Amino acid sequence: MGTHSNAAPIIIKRKKSGGGDGHHGGAWKVAYADFVTAMMAFFMLMWLLNATTEKQRKGLADYFSDTIPVNPVSGGGDGSFGGDSMFSENTLVTNGTGGVNRRRADAERSRGSTGVDRQGGDRAPFEEFKTLEAVLQGRGGESLVSEQLRKHIVTRVTDEGLIVELFSTDESPLFEQGTDRPTTLMKDLANLIVRASDMVTNGIAVGGHIRAHPVVLARNPVWELSTARAERTRVLFEGQGLKPERIQRVTGHADRKLTDSNPMAARNDRIEVTFLRSASPQG
Repeated sequence: MGTHSNAAPIIIKRKKSGGGDGHHGGAWKVAYADFVTAMMAFFMLMWLLNATTEKQRKGLADYFSDTIPVNPVSGGGDGSFGGDSMFSENTLVTNGTGGVNRRRADAERSRGSTGVDRQGGDRAPFEEFKTLEAVLQGRGGESLVSEQLRKHIVTRVTDEGLIVELFSTDESPLFEQGTDRPTTLMKDLANLIVRASDMVTNGIAVGGHIRAHPVVLARNPVWELSTARAERTRVLFEGQGLKPERIQRVTGHADRKLTDSNPMAARNDRIEVTFLRSASPQG
């Protein structure tokens, strides 16, 4: 009789290992894309540093700097935070100008100009007037001027300075008819002028102009009314935060300088605000 073995047969499996799985994965592509992006950002940074001047870089830094009013006093005072009160620059809280107006030298140098000559010069840089003019006309980046306000503003640079003309239309007057009571439009325009005026330190002149009145009137109010409107504009400016010492002149011109060929047109009712080349309050 034959003998039988109960031992199970030994089976050997040979597994072929494929070496291509890791090579065809996608993780390395993500890492490479991140590396290329970082290198591109680095070279762009190096190019910008080489292509810009120190003044331009300073201007960029000032643009992104914090404008929250901070007490510039570093200590030594006998009040809270080294000053006279908790808010030693309290006016900045209400007028929204930030701390730049109190430290104008750095901000002005970053724009490549020095503002009004502190040593008695009588001309502000033309570049500063052009910048202010562009802001008031709503050109450039973020604009302070709404489309509605822009319809009531005309600017021009003259030998005297930058003249900003605020004018009425038939539909939207600056003042209530026959009075010096400002409308909401005039209050908004005054707020705009005050906010924009922080860009320069020049003195300001205010002139009131009105349309002609019928000659049959027994008492023609053109002089009193134009002067009253100019004075009310000064009060509006100061109420919006403009420093009183910047106002150099308030004048009523009656109907002597018309801008519309029709003497009684609403367009002749206007306020002219002049940023003077001379008479700086800090001169």
